[in-house]
Amino acid sequence: MNRQEFDHAHVAFSFIERLETLEAPDDVMNHMEKSLGLFGFENFILTGLPNPHQRAEQMVLARKWPRGWFEIYIKENYVAADPVVRLCRNSINPFEWSEAPYNREKEPRAHEVMNRAADFRMANGFCIPIHGLTGYEACVSFGGDKLDLSSRTKPAIHLMGMYAFERIRQLMTPAQRNRSDDLTSREREVLTWTALGKTSSEIAEILELSKRTVDEYSIRAARKLRAQNKTHAVVKALQQRLINP
Repeated sequence: MNRQEFDHAHVAFSFIERLETLEAPDDVMNHMEKSLGLFGFENFILTGLPNPHQRAEQMVLARKWPRGWFEIYIKENYVAADPVVRLCRNSINPFEWSEAPYNREKEPRAHEVMNRAADFRMANGFCIPIHGLTGYEACVSFGGDKLDLSSRTKPAIHLMGMYAFERIRQLMTPAQRNRSDDLTSREREVLTWTALGKTSSEIAEILELSKRTVDEYSIRAARKLRAQNKTHAVVKALQQRLINP
């Protein structure tokens, strides 16, 4: 299939629909490999971001990286120098790897990790930061050589990454009591408008509320859904069919 011809939105929603039927992490990874390949991605990793007292390899939920590269990355402790990881900690928005800044002269290790990644056909990539309400930090990062990244494809990739992270996390985490039924009508309303791409300020104007009140509804909904952030809350609400934009 020509990547220029396929329907990005259809691919994303078909991917999400199929995810809900998968019951094993390996099945999710195989599904990711097939679907993300349509965008040119050859590798991916879903992982928490380690603090100085944690080992990077212990934070990984799932990965498909080139043979040997993960071992080199861990051995050389590249996570401490990786500009993509640094930007991920300080951004809530998805970004291309090339957008992660670093100074080649002052940060030779950062330059080294990016160069070595390119040796493994990971010259380019796309990263989705995940920031939890309790300070938890994670990311979904996709890599490849020739990628289809545009204003049209990025939203689809973002949605696919968030759903994949949530499904993998669900399958690898013991079941917890679901409090989604506790969502109020106003919390559902705020999540619905968020799913439609409205900002907190725009939602506040629509609902005739203050922005602070809208943000409070978002935070409460995220806590009830055990979501990492507002975007994650929308993903979980859509996944559980609690909202229907």
